[in-house]
Amino acid sequence: MKTLPAKLQFQRTTPVFTEETVPSGLRTAHRTKAGTWGRIIVLEGRLLYRIHTLPDEEHILDADTPGIVEPEVEHEVAPLGKSRFRVEFFR
Repeated sequence: MKTLPAKLQFQRTTPVFTEETVPSGLRTAHRTKAGTWGRIIVLEGRLLYRIHTLPDEEHILDADTPGIVEPEVEHEVAPLGKSRFRVEFFR
């Protein structure tokens, strides 16, 4: 898993999503804009985080393991049972 570059500044955060409220757009391949990084913060439960690179990567995220989203890299998430999470954005 990548780490956030040190000089990024926090921009905004999403609302907290659950396994029932996660937008369909997050469950399918999508990407952030150029220069925008993300950090997926799991508050409860687990998420499957897929990064569409060659080869694809899969990570299980939980409260101790955030997911890092690189700019312009396709990715998606899938709740693994009951879960709560949010996404923080940085530039």
